[in-house]
Amino acid sequence: MPNPLLADWTTPFEIAPFGAIVDDDFAPAVDAALAEARATIAAIAERDEPPSFANTIEALELADETLGRVLSTFYTLAGTDTNDARNALMREFSPKLSAYGSEITMNAALFARIEALWQARETLGLSEEQTRVLMLARRGFVRAGARLEGAARDRLTAVKERLAVLGTEFTQNLLADEKAWAMPLDSAGLEGLPDFLMAAAHGAGAERGAEGPVVTLSRSLVVPFLQFSPRRDLREKAYRAWTARGANGGETDNRAIAAEILKLREERAGLLGYESFAAYKLETEMAKTPENVRDLLMRVWAPARAAAERDAARLEEMLHADGHAGPLEPWDWHYYAERRRKAEHDLDEAELKPYFQLDRMIDAAFACASRLFGLSFAPVEVPLHHPDARAWEVTRDGAHVAVFVGDYFARPSKRSGAWCSAPRAQRRLGGEVRPVVLNVCNFAKPAEGQPALLSYDDAHTLFHEFGHALHQMLSDVTYESVSGTSVARDFVELPSQLYEHWLEVPEVLSEFAIHAETGEPMPEPLRERVLAATTYDMGFQTVEYVASALVDLAFHDGPAPADPMQRQAEVLEEIGMPRAISMRHATPHFAHVFSGDGYSSGYYSYMWSEVMDADAFAAFEEAGDAFDAEIAERLETHVLSKGGTEEADALYFAFRGALPSVEALLKGRGLAA
Repeated sequence: MPNPLLADWTTPFEIAPFGAIVDDDFAPAVDAALAEARATIAAIAERDEPPSFANTIEALELADETLGRVLSTFYTLAGTDTNDARNALMREFSPKLSAYGSEITMNAALFARIEALWQARETLGLSEEQTRVLMLARRGFVRAGARLEGAARDRLTAVKERLAVLGTEFTQNLLADEKAWAMPLDSAGLEGLPDFLMAAAHGAGAERGAEGPVVTLSRSLVVPFLQFSPRRDLREKAYRAWTARGANGGETDNRAIAAEILKLREERAGLLGYESFAAYKLETEMAKTPENVRDLLMRVWAPARAAAERDAARLEEMLHADGHAGPLEPWDWHYYAERRRKAEHDLDEAELKPYFQLDRMIDAAFACASRLFGLSFAPVEVPLHHPDARAWEVTRDGAHVAVFVGDYFARPSKRSGAWCSAPRAQRRLGGEVRPVVLNVCNFAKPAEGQPALLSYDDAHTLFHEFGHALHQMLSDVTYESVSGTSVARDFVELPSQLYEHWLEVPEVLSEFAIHAETGEPMPEPLRERVLAATTYDMGFQTVEYVASALVDLAFHDGPAPADPMQRQAEVLEEIGMPRAISMRHATPHFAHVFSGDGYSSGYYSYMWSEVMDADAFAAFEEAGDAFDAEIAERLETHVLSKGGTEEADALYFAFRGALPSVEALLKGRGLAA
């Protein structure tokens, strides 16, 4: 039988034939695809004819198409439904793929062809997009070490291979810790919990084969437990387990891995001639320098910390009123903040949650995209990676745009967090290719026959990831290397964070926030209280985020710390971290930073993008219509469709006419003076 990963896919929309694939298919498919790609790249590098854009850059764009198809299928499964075999394959593939990447960027003949094209670019008659693709290709080769020789060249290759291995180990250790821990709840432990949380705990217990309800380390379960459980002892137990992920000793401890990663990144930057890894990493981002990042974060830190300290004093009074001596602890914050929200804003998560049904929120995200960009969504039956996943065909004016796949529920085999990926990205080179886009979340799965209910934060997550999906689906470029979300890391969060604003549009809530039991829309007074409380507890949320971003920056801006945990503690001491708040992501489970290079030195990027998203949505507010057609068209034309075809600041300026200031962010978070 032919390997289904290497055969032609005759499935609808040429989706991966997941039902025909077994884990044993991946290793031979990757080896075959690597061999094919290596042969293709060798042929490009060794051509007799002079380099041209077509025979070098365009040929490179298509060189590893089979490999990309195989790997996108594998990593979809490995991220959403892993097992021992897939974990082993990840460990096997990481160094292989790193070596393959180094072979390409260290290929002197290939780089010589690219360099010749770059030097002659003014005479080649290239389009703006082609010039951009050529620049990015050359820059990528240079930053990957194409100019290095001898021992330095060999060492950089070894460093990158080791980093690939360590990133995989970090991810797998974190998943193992999350999978291993569960806290059973007896009748006393269930007291005081709202119905939706008890149902989620029973569902989690059934998922794990437990005899009764459990709390797991899925954010959609542990955070509500911290919000609602009156049992301080159980809150402390759950909180300590949540924050100890990756730091429990033994084989899954990530602390030594984090230290080695930081040391190797420092060495990598030094080999390439940079004074620090942060300087290397930020060179291609909007921020450009560590100093610019630190300036943004500290301008936000001071008002956020002041707000958090004021809130902490109020919450500690509530703690003492309950008869608990001593200071407010981190496992107390969510509980008393929830009680205070109910008292001050007459908002109760248990009252709110029935209005945020998963299916209705999906409908809301689709409806907003329809009104803004003319997109339509229809369910389709296609092969998918897990029974919980579902798919829709996306069309506009009857023409196929994309396939959108949603995988929303938490399970022990899925890595934590939420993300968007494109198993197939949009491009026109070699024929029109329309994207397949995947959103992954970790919402609590309901009991059989019950609707899935989201928290307000969960609903924001759904809209956030769908914003990324729109960036992929509306991409309209020729070359895959600049397609969709292939943009600066501190720009990529603009479409996603911007899209969250539409969840808070009153008419969207009126239409889609429908009570799961009564079928009634959210009453207007409740809706107004929800919107009035959007900046509630923003001091806490901002402090936990900015602290993580500052620690990330400190790790990479200067010599690598021998003991990252000590350096983390020093940074938190330096900035005056409130004692009752922890970093959103402590070092041993800081997957954004240590699972790969993606957000290393770049965790700040959510906030950098938020400066823009607050200003971008203000364009709709100034027009007096959240669905203003002209502004939506400008947004698609200058941002969503453009991918990375231009510098990020140029794209934003074309949309808005000016670059924003941090004041828009502070105002949006309710932290402005």
